Amino acid sequence: MSGGSGAEDMFDSIVMADERFRGEGYREGFERGSRRGLLDGQRHGASHGAKLSTEISFYHGFAVTWKCLLQHNTDVKSRKRLKALDALLGQIQDSPHAEPQSTQLQIDVDKLRAKFRQVCSMLNIPADFKDFVKTSEGTSF
Repeated sequence: MSGGSGAEDMFDSIVMADERFRGEGYREGFERGSRRGLLDGQRHGASHGAKLSTEISFYHGFAVTWKCLLQHNTDVKSRKRLKALDALLGQIQDSPHAEPQSTQLQIDVDKLRAKFRQVCSMLNIPADFKDFVKTSEGTSF
């Protein structure tokens, strides 16, 4: 009887070792996957945030430049253009771009893009952001 008990104990220890190693492997893999997922998420978020910041900064610079160019014109068309540029600048200032967790951010960015296209139409210039901003490799956003 004692021989059977020893064999059973050895068999149990083998089965238990297999279960223990499988559990440890799962935990280790899960932890590594979680860390990798967080790092990938941070990298993606930073990249997306940088592109969005570049786009909003471009709209701001665009509006300020055109406002300076048109500020001394007194004709009706120029006054309408200046009013639209002021509205674009107001939208930029009021948008929650400083709060990346804001649920309103995407809605405001879409409205900002629409206002930019409207202003470009009033100025008779192309409204595609890609026409204005190029990356260092020469490809557009």
